[in-house]
Amino acid sequence: MATKKSPAKKKVATKVVKKAPAKKAVKKVAAKKVVAKKAVNKVVKKPATKKPVAKKATVKKPVAKKAVKKVAAKKPAAKKPTPKKAAKKSPKAAAPKKLKVDQYGLEEDDEFYGLYFAKSTNKGLVEVKPCTFSLMYWWKGLLGYPDMIEISKDSNTAMLQFESTFGGGDSGETELTEKDVFDVDHIIEVDEQEQLVSLYSYVPIPVPEKLIGALGLSILNINPETRYGSLEICSTDNEEGENEHFLRYRAATYLRGVKSGKVEAIESMVTNGSEFFGLALDAMCVNKSIKKWLLS
Repeated sequence: MATKKSPAKKKVATKVVKKAPAKKAVKKVAAKKVVAKKAVNKVVKKPATKKPVAKKATVKKPVAKKAVKKVAAKKPAAKKPTPKKAAKKSPKAAAPKKLKVDQYGLEEDDEFYGLYFAKSTNKGLVEVKPCTFSLMYWWKGLLGYPDMIEISKDSNTAMLQFESTFGGGDSGETELTEKDVFDVDHIIEVDEQEQLVSLYSYVPIPVPEKLIGALGLSILNINPETRYGSLEICSTDNEEGENEHFLRYRAATYLRGVKSGKVEAIESMVTNGSEFFGLALDAMCVNKSIKKWLLS
């Protein structure tokens, strides 16, 4: 640092010497050399007083560095309170999300919140829980059919059985035509604890033993193409104790978490299930033996 200051001092002295003698020597006293020398000496001494000024300027540089360091030290201090404020706000935002729950576990923004409904049966007064109520509303309220829903004593399960008639298409491109008509049995089961509603559609004619292999192969080919539900062979014992096999279509829908539209969800399940089961039956009838069995 000392080597850089010394040349700066010389430059200041030479500039002052050049300007002072040029103006004063020509206008006032050209012969009095002694006076000129004294003036020069005085001028030379004056810039010497400016030395401490140069030193002060150099002292200011480290001061600027200290100020930068102080500002940098303040930045982390400013960041520390920000996460504390966010942490205080988060519990306040989460508090309003807590909703009241009724006796069925339904939150207060549910369409059936606080609902209590019961119907009179031969077994006495039976409580109707939310999923069963949705099925009842679809069956009685929308379709207008008489109440045929069987509810268990504890009201945790319910079942609806009904029949429908299946008819083929009229496009000329299907295996089953409008003349090919047969009955289909349907069962809708409700599990209130799981909030699950299941649809089972049966062909009420037992499958012959000799046709089990061909029917099983057809199911394996069709199920991957079925967009909703699935086909299966259901085995059960009849009243005489003999084992029988039936072709069954199964679909299900969960109502847990469905806060609005439970009735529409059941209606959609039955509508889509009937459509896809019909398409599957038509595809099976490519096998003439299966078609003959269905129409027998």
